[in-house]
Amino acid sequence: MTRTGSAPVTTDSAPSPRGGVRALLAAGAAAGPLFLGVGVIQGLTREGFGFTRNAISQLSLGDLGWIQMTSFMVTGVLIIAGAVGMRRVLDDAPGGSWVPWLIAVFGASFLLCGVFAADAGAGFPAGTPQGAAGSLSGQGAVHMLGGMAGFLAWCAASLVLARLFAARGQRGWVLACRLVPVGVLAGFAGSSATVLAFTAGAGLGLLWLTAVSARLLADAPSVAAVGRARPL
Repeated sequence: MTRTGSAPVTTDSAPSPRGGVRALLAAGAAAGPLFLGVGVIQGLTREGFGFTRNAISQLSLGDLGWIQMTSFMVTGVLIIAGAVGMRRVLDDAPGGSWVPWLIAVFGASFLLCGVFAADAGAGFPAGTPQGAAGSLSGQGAVHMLGGMAGFLAWCAASLVLARLFAARGQRGWVLACRLVPVGVLAGFAGSSATVLAFTAGAGLGLLWLTAVSARLLADAPSVAAVGRARPL
């Protein structure tokens, strides 16, 4: 008697796990442009706000503050999603165990800042006296410290990523991983002179996350190349 066995058949109908990784990295890449785009649009349209006087965080105040609060929360979720994607693609890479956790802290800081708003001041919301607030409120202090901790975590992650790019021989990326944190911290240090320095430093950090996420996304194998054979 002849027995006929079922041969494995290749099918593309099942979702690829690599496709999920790519989606997570794309989420991380989208976080910075989304946050900055929402902030710029609001800053140009909301009464009393000026980029030379006010930080984007203050857009969480006033009747339309829910827009910026939502932007903080969505950005935090996207960054954490990107961190999960990096955890999967950097599992065996130099520093691969540290980078995702540090970026997750960065994302969590946005969630925290979405709950605890910055203090009013410098004429915003409309009707607020000009000049900085006399002292930080409790929620303003949490907002500021949470944001600082998040960006410091991302700067640390960037320095660790330099090891990864060094192992790949990508010298330009190694240099950028070391210089960008300097630029971010310089912007924060310059905030005592002008709020634009702080905005520039934060924007640089967010756009650098986009660049790194996009680089890792480009290096990930295409979805089509990882289809799995499944027995029927």
